[in-house]
Amino acid sequence: MIKALMYFVVGTLISFFLRRLTGEPAEFWVELYVASAFGIGWGLAYFVDHPEWSLPKKMGISFIGIVFLVAVGLLCFNFETAVPSIIKFSTVFVAYYMIASFRESKSLRY
Repeated sequence: MIKALMYFVVGTLISFFLRRLTGEPAEFWVELYVASAFGIGWGLAYFVDHPEWSLPKKMGISFIGIVFLVAVGLLCFNFETAVPSIIKFSTVFVAYYMIASFRESKSLRY
């Protein structure tokens, strides 16, 4: 759990600073929200990376992450801000498992 939180924080910070340095200037909270989608995706992918967990359990936990991002995005921002964060979350989540598929253990955790 601690390592998953570390991935969340580091992923959020890296994404935030890369967006801040290379992208168009945007509102601070919007950039932090979009960057946190990257961090949540990476942290949650690491968290559910247990070979003994069933696929429905992993998908359910990732769905909770998506619902959380949508709820925060719609409450604090608008639809146009919420949707790209879901796409970013999903892309990072899938990328984590694609990278893990190249390993013999099919996991980046072990």
